[in-house]
Amino acid sequence: MNRLKMGQGKVVTGEWFWDREKEKELFAQKIDDGAHVLLVAQRRMGKTSLMAEVAELLADRYICLFVDLQKCQSASDAIVELSLKIHPHKSLWEKGKGVFSNVLTKMADSVESVQISELGVTLRSGLTLGNWADKGDQLFDILAGAERPVVLLLDEVALMVNNILKDEDHDITVEGKAQTNEFMSWLRKNSIKHQGKIRIVISGSIGLEPILHQARLSATVNNFVPFELDPWDEETASNCIKALGNEYGIEFNEGAPEEMVKMLGCCIPHHVQMFFTNVYDRCVKRGDMHCSMQDVAEVYKSGMLGVRGHVELTHYEERLEKVLPKELCALALDMLTEAAVTGLLSDEAIAAFQKEYPLEGRDVGEIQKEIIWVLEHDGYLKSGEKGYVFVSKLLREWWRNRYRRFFTPVLKRGV
Repeated sequence: MNRLKMGQGKVVTGEWFWDREKEKELFAQKIDDGAHVLLVAQRRMGKTSLMAEVAELLADRYICLFVDLQKCQSASDAIVELSLKIHPHKSLWEKGKGVFSNVLTKMADSVESVQISELGVTLRSGLTLGNWADKGDQLFDILAGAERPVVLLLDEVALMVNNILKDEDHDITVEGKAQTNEFMSWLRKNSIKHQGKIRIVISGSIGLEPILHQARLSATVNNFVPFELDPWDEETASNCIKALGNEYGIEFNEGAPEEMVKMLGCCIPHHVQMFFTNVYDRCVKRGDMHCSMQDVAEVYKSGMLGVRGHVELTHYEERLEKVLPKELCALALDMLTEAAVTGLLSDEAIAAFQKEYPLEGRDVGEIQKEIIWVLEHDGYLKSGEKGYVFVSKLLREWWRNRYRRFFTPVLKRGV
């Protein structure tokens, strides 16, 4: 009897990690082959968990460093985060200290006993716009000389790049583009220089490729091999729900897990776990651990599409605001709402939007192509026979419930 512990909202490994055996094997094979990997997937697909699980799998053969760049606002911040991940590895840190001798000598013998947060502040004080790349090069040289090959797992690179590239209105700035180009070109240079000794994996919760494409900097990752992490298939998702039920004492009516999967439409692991958590909470509160088809329907409506779902799914809208400039985001949201309310973003609707959004000096048709590319890449829409439709039934129904009351389909406007 398969059992699984709930791991919603956190990085999961070991007994919390479900399936993905083929993906783990293929990922590990690419690392063994010496490839640099660009991990591509929709949000909440389990990218970070997969990286953590593969790091554990490879730990006996590689030094695996997981570096979270989410809060980084500059290349200097990234160098500090990399340095802090080297710190626990004594042999590497002994050499790494020399890179920051200009500031660490002031701490004298206390450097080994200070808190990581204090050490980070100290390291940051030794970096400037003029020297971060040189110090970063020195760190890469140290990693390349380690006793085992190094796997550098860089998470949330896209968020960091977005932070550097754009201003508060999410418009690309000249300075931001120059700094982004410098950082990504520096990373690419070191990935090539240390090929075979260091493997670099890039991942993030928003798409790096669309952001770099907007800045015309896609070439900076052209030596990274894309690794696409797909949603679970229906059987894997329903088995996950059953394994969770076995662990927490939920007795499902026959067909109930399969009905849950059908309602989701797209089996994003986090959404599968989120649905189960809603079912579990309902059962515990009423003191009855039996789950019927009616329970599934009611939980979907009140939980998945309710306040709890609202908190989770609102991020899909917020993510677009990060990726697209304000004037394009408004058009993207209108196009998504068209697909949610009518069930289809048709070619006729796309043409009608071009008349509604006459962006001065810009080809609206080309802008729409860019928007649709972002929406497809990040898992909002997929191409159908007559236009574009939502990938996830859950996301479509949530979006429709949120906006339909005040929305008029574009082909009916002005009629």
